Amino acid sequence: MAKEKLNLIKEADLNNNCPECFNQDLKLSFYQKHTYGTFFHKTTDEITNQIVCRKCSSMIYPVKWTDDIERMFNYYQKTVVPDKKSSKPTLFFYILMLVITVLVAVVIYFLLGGTIEY
Repeated sequence: MAKEKLNLIKEADLNNNCPECFNQDLKLSFYQKHTYGTFFHKTTDEITNQIVCRKCSSMIYPVKWTDDIERMFNYYQKTVVPDKKSSKPTLFFYILMLVITVLVAVVIYFLLGGTIEY
């Protein structure tokens, strides 16, 4: 089973009013999803975000966004530069490929008679 992790790409402080407590201390965060499996580490192109009030610790969902919050969100969303979508093999993958290659070579060696003549 692959593990999923959200890596922080960008974080910004917003001076907009919180819809819950009307404090002007919001934090906007953008995350990119990475999956870590046994054979491969994958960087996906999936980007998520969240806005949190630092005073009341409440999540501000898009339904409660004011026009000012939405304007600031759109601005910061344009500045986010995610990592490219990629897939990298792990060390375990390379070791497994080496072991399989050696086993195939040994089987072929013994099928040919086990001796090499010059």
